[in-house]
Amino acid sequence: MAKKPARKKIKAPVTYAFIDSQNLNLGVESLGWKLDFERFYIYLKDKLNISKALLFIGYVKGNEKMYKMLEGFGYTLVFKPTIKSRKSSSIKGNVDAELVLHAAKIQYKKYERAVIVSGDGDFFCLHEDLEKEKKLYKIIVPSRKGESSLLKRFRDYKLYVEGMRPKVERKKSSETKRRLRAQHKN
Repeated sequence: MAKKPARKKIKAPVTYAFIDSQNLNLGVESLGWKLDFERFYIYLKDKLNISKALLFIGYVKGNEKMYKMLEGFGYTLVFKPTIKSRKSSSIKGNVDAELVLHAAKIQYKKYERAVIVSGDGDFFCLHEDLEKEKKLYKIIVPSRKGESSLLKRFRDYKLYVEGMRPKVERKKSSETKRRLRAQHKN
């Protein structure tokens, strides 16, 4: 009896997510709800088949538990030093340059498709370049209200976090479970 030829498995493209954490967090909060970062990571894995999620975040001393928790969910954290604003007591840690540097150079040869999570128009040139190189897969916009008009041209790539709300919203029970888990580890 003749052997059946082995089926070749189709290899999924390597997809990296580049996440502007401040834009994501503030964009979702402007909608009146909170994002569950663990559920968001699961969404990215399940729906967009990401291989790696780089979360760009300002480093604030004292938030080490939160950083460990985010890494535990699966994110690779890329830190930006922060400074206190002179005008207010707010902390500044703009991660735009780091995100562009990683997507366009440091990580560029390691992925085939990019998911950019931000509604910020400052990433227009990155979107344009990734599209030209056929590497732009999706742009996830946290809030339509805060979305830059520069992103209009990329409408075929866009997804909105508000459309994912049932899958990525922080539930009170999740928050309680997380607190209990964190207490249990200590």
